Amino acid sequence: MPDARVSPRERLVLTTIIELYIATGEPVASQAVAQSFADREGLSSATVRNVMATLGEAGLLEQPHTSAGRVPTAAAFRYYVEQITQPGSQLGRMAAGAQPASSLPQGSANMSSSPLSEVRRGQIEEHFTGVTSSHDYLERTSHVLALISSGLGVALASSTAGQVLEHIHFSRLSTGRVLAVLVTQAGAVQDRVLQLDRDLAHVELETAARYLNENFRGWPIDRIRAEIARRVEVEREAYQQMLASVEELCRKGALAGDEAGPAIFVDGMANLISAELDRERLRQMLLALEAKQRLVELLTAYVDGRQQEVRVVVGLDDASPAMQDLVLIGAPARLGGGNLGTVAVIAPTRIQYQEMIQAVRYIARLSERLLEVPAD
Repeated sequence: MPDARVSPRERLVLTTIIELYIATGEPVASQAVAQSFADREGLSSATVRNVMATLGEAGLLEQPHTSAGRVPTAAAFRYYVEQITQPGSQLGRMAAGAQPASSLPQGSANMSSSPLSEVRRGQIEEHFTGVTSSHDYLERTSHVLALISSGLGVALASSTAGQVLEHIHFSRLSTGRVLAVLVTQAGAVQDRVLQLDRDLAHVELETAARYLNENFRGWPIDRIRAEIARRVEVEREAYQQMLASVEELCRKGALAGDEAGPAIFVDGMANLISAELDRERLRQMLLALEAKQRLVELLTAYVDGRQQEVRVVVGLDDASPAMQDLVLIGAPARLGGGNLGTVAVIAPTRIQYQEMIQAVRYIARLSERLLEVPAD
């Protein structure tokens, strides 16, 4: 329902119902809502029931059982998220600081998007103590987000196509076998053993590494491979022997991506198991989430690494019908102007949205401080 079609009274009642449902997990009765407005004139139980009926007709509330109260629909949660994340909406303007919390209508939920509490920030910082590499940062992130969200914590490393060369080193292991160690500017370290068609001496490997480091430090790795191929054709006569060695190393995978796909870290599956009561739906949901490629596709589709902001997607039924009651809260983690990866929470729609949006944002921005690339 567009913001313009929701009256201030309806917004107030809907927000209160959502907050009560998040807090209790139980259908919300009109009496409970009316009690929240006990001192507010014009919001009696009868008035609240009428407003709830209107919200139900609009598809924002549903009634699980005849005698039960109402629960918010996925559309209601989407509306709620829009109000706390969109600066143009009334509650979004409040969240941005245009209206102090003390001026919110009495009985409304606190929609102010305040920063994380000092206690929560301290807990997060403590869990990241000792992290010095992108691998450790992403692995720790999945654990921390699972811990504080009671949902699934997910961290996805960026693909090699978006990585930037910091340094490469070659070591001769035996005849025709070379160890290539690739370091990206995001702090990722990749090593692989190359099987060459011809043997390269130690001095040839040193020369090839020096050529790549001096000419291509700071280049995206996928562009280096294309440029090497171009230079081999253009400069073959001038640098025939040296470029032949570089070409051989690159052709055998020295600058190749991770063949298994980008690394993904997942923690907290037990949280979702304990939250889901329907055994068959739980089975279907776990099948959807256990396929790591499905999670990679999910994060890639919904979180844009070129943007800075947190993305909130309520209802993941486009990915799988079994995930219709889940929400994704994700953001890109960046380092040195590049995309380090994606950090996210996947949890039931009954989640503390404001705190988790802020927590995901805070952890995503930690990467710059924890993994800052030292200046030359």
